[in-house]
Amino acid sequence: MVRVILADDHPIVRSGIRNLLEKSGQVEIVAEAATGSEAYNLVKQHLPDVLLLDMELPEIDGPELARRVNSEFSQVKVLALSAYDDSQYILQVLENGASGYLLKEEAPQAIVDAVLGVARGEQGWMSRKISAQMVNLMRGESKPAILLTTREHEVLSLIIEGKTNQAIAHELGISDKTVEKYVESLFAKLDVSSRVEAAVKAVRENLV
Repeated sequence: MVRVILADDHPIVRSGIRNLLEKSGQVEIVAEAATGSEAYNLVKQHLPDVLLLDMELPEIDGPELARRVNSEFSQVKVLALSAYDDSQYILQVLENGASGYLLKEEAPQAIVDAVLGVARGEQGWMSRKISAQMVNLMRGESKPAILLTTREHEVLSLIIEGKTNQAIAHELGISDKTVEKYVESLFAKLDVSSRVEAAVKAVRENLV
């Protein structure tokens, strides 16, 4: 029996995934998480075979969670299951150690097969649409120089508009502390130390 932790901030989605995986008779859902922090703590507690995670998680997003799990609990395999076919997410989560990337629109049996395959140590489980994007990225047709998540793009756009962290938090419906983390991440990725530098580099690199 493959032991799995589900990480998704939508209860209905988690319920649907739980049902289709448990119906296979080969998967046991040992825990569910609604945030990245909760998922990290549950992985530490249960050490599952597979962490099945969404990309847009509160507190710690999917790519960063994949990096931490891969670094600290390498025996736990990570499989991304997302509604996003954003190339930044795909590249980041795979570079951070995920064994595959599936879209939530994938057929139920394909999701079950991917979970079982990843648990066996197999790599490269991807939806056909994602595979096509990866081919384009490897050909250099669309690979961005600086990889930003969808949320980081949103925060960066608002920084360029001159908005404060508090204003950004209000507009995006997230906490001030979460905005601070996104800003710190942006500064690191852009290799800048101020909001003005970030705005200038974003425009120069056509990031927004």
